[in-house]
Amino acid sequence: MDIEHLVMMANDIGAYFAGYPSHDEAVVAIEHHLRHFWEPRMRRDLIEYAARGGAGLKPLVREAIDLMARQTGPEAEDRND
Repeated sequence: MDIEHLVMMANDIGAYFAGYPSHDEAVVAIEHHLRHFWEPRMRRDLIEYAARGGAGLKPLVREAIDLMARQTGPEAEDRND
């Protein structure tokens, strides 16, 4: 999938969750959404893009991707909680 499209979708998700009561809750909610509703290739592409600088990613989304990257591994990819 085109990375610009992934960035746009991730930022849209971030805009939705930006209204959560706290910053930390919003970051966790974005990470949770990406982990549960995006397929592994999409998550991997987004994590790799963020690691290369992640131009265009909103700061809140960037934090969620960083959180997801820290939790991603063979065990995390199989996890659905």
